[in-house]
Parts: sequence; C-alpha cells; structure tokens
Amino acid sequence: MSALIETKDLKKYFKVSNGYLHAVDGVNIAIDEGKTLGVVGESGCGKSTLGRAVLRLHEPTSGEIYYKGENIMAYDKAKMRELRREMQIIFQDPYSSINPRMSVQEIIAEPLIINKMFKTRAEVFDRVAELMDTVGLAERLSGAYPHELDGGRRQRIGVARALSLNPKFIVCDEPVSALDVSIQAQILNLLMDLQDELGLTYMFITHDLSVVKHISTEIAVMYLGMCIERAPSKELFKNPKHPYTRALLSAIPIPNVEMRNKKIEVIKGEVTSPVNPKPGCRFAPRCPHATEACTAETPEFREISPGHFCACPFAQ
Repeated sequence: MSALIETKDLKKYFKVSNGYLHAVDGVNIAIDEGKTLGVVGESGCGKSTLGRAVLRLHEPTSGEIYYKGENIMAYDKAKMRELRREMQIIFQDPYSSINPRMSVQEIIAEPLIINKMFKTRAEVFDRVAELMDTVGLAERLSGAYPHELDGGRRQRIGVARALSLNPKFIVCDEPVSALDVSIQAQILNLLMDLQDELGLTYMFITHDLSVVKHISTEIAVMYLGMCIERAPSKELFKNPKHPYTRALLSAIPIPNVEMRNKKIEVIKGEVTSPVNPKPGCRFAPRCPHATEACTAETPEFREISPGHFCACPFAQ
C-alpha cells in the first residue's frame, strides 16, 4: 500500500529573541491511505506544530511533504487552496475554533460557500443536514449557537466541518482531550466509523496513550521536536525500545488492584531547551542509560526490526 502522506527531513523553526526554537526537527513519517498515525509525546514536543506543518498552515523551514507522491512544498497559494479541500484539520478546542456568532448550520455551511461547492443555498443546506446526520447532531440544533451546546456536540460540529469538503486526509489535533471520558469514547468511535465508511486517513495527535492505542494503526513518539520511535501500535506497546517510550507506557494507569505495585519508570532531570539545541540525543540529560557518546552526536533514526524505527544506540 502506497503512502498518502509522507514527510522527508521536515523542519519548522521559530525565530525567538536568543536564536531559533526547533519545534519540528528532521521528522520523517509516512501514512498509508485509510490508516491512522498516532503522534504522542509530552506538551511542547512539537506534535501540533508537526500537524500544522504537514498541512502548510505553518510554513515549514525546510524539508519535503509528499501527498499522493507529489511534493506539495512546490505548490503556490492557488494550488494549495485547491489541495486543502482534500486536507483538513479538527482542532483541539471545539469552542475557540468555531465562530460563536454563527449558528451550527452556518458554521458547517461556511466552507461549502467559500469553496463554491454548490450552486444554490438550498443545495448547501441539504449537504449541511446530511453532515449533521453523519456526525450525530440532531436537526433541531441547526439554529443553535456554540455556547448553547456541550463540548461533545461542539466537537461534532468541528468533525462535520472537516468532512464538508470530502477530504482524504484529516489531522486530528487532540480532538478529545477537552472532553469527558464518556464523550471521548463517542467521538473516537465516530472518527473510526467515518474512517471505515469514507476511507479517511488520519494523523491523530494526542498525549493520551490509552486513546492512541485504541485508534492508531502506527504510533510515532516525539521528544523536543524529533521523532524518536515509530512502530505499529501493537508492536510499540508490546516491545518499546526507547527509554522515553518505556517511561511513557509505564505511567499509564491500569484499573487493576493486582497491578498497584507495578514499577513506574520515573523520568528525572530537566527538559533540554529546544532553542538552539546542541548535537546529541535530546533525551540524554534525563536518560538513566546515557553515555558520553549520547551527547557527542545525534543518534540515527534507524530500523531495528521490520517496521520498527528508533533513535537510540541501545535500542537492540
């Protein structure tokens, strides 16, 4: 199966007062059509910036982004505008990402009108009604405003709006992190059902490892702008290789009293500054296995077993 989205040495740096913040630094990922790549890591590791850079909402500093085999970094604004019908995003906060002065119907209709998808308003609002039904929003809510709805319904508006232009690829930027657990399950199941029905491809960004295991085909672990491990979902949970990944997985709470004495690998030390980082492994100051070699040069991101990549010299 060919990759729908692929990045090669993708970088995004932000200019700050004392240099450049390396938000995304040489990331290589590939997502097969109809599959889900989960992107995990602690806050500030560059997950959301990666998602926005792939869509060119943040213009990358360097690197290549391939969509259906074409390097979209060469596209001008007009061509990117056309392409964005096929590449959409669901934002983390469903309230701040939608216009509070628009009704549900108007919010979902907006991208259809801007992109001139239909000739008449009647056709537009027929499509809106279809989308509301698809994401489980009752017809009676079409005239409601965002402040009148709960978080789950507001996020369903975001999903409907992302689906409105019939995209092939959607970046899901922590779409359930602001929701209650029961509502999280509803939105996750909705996204998975839509993927099966419409053949969608997802980049699912989250810091919740339990969530990412549920929805992802493959998982990429990020730390300070770099992808340090990538593997199929089951393989990563069964056989994590990077010390950071093992620490993340050990911290997942298990609802079983027999596991209350489970050893948790506590990550000690301070996070390295992402501004003008020095060569070497960025996790080395917090890694219990680090040697002088780890701080001398950046570890190679290499394949240690079929489909399992890791940036650690001690991975095997």
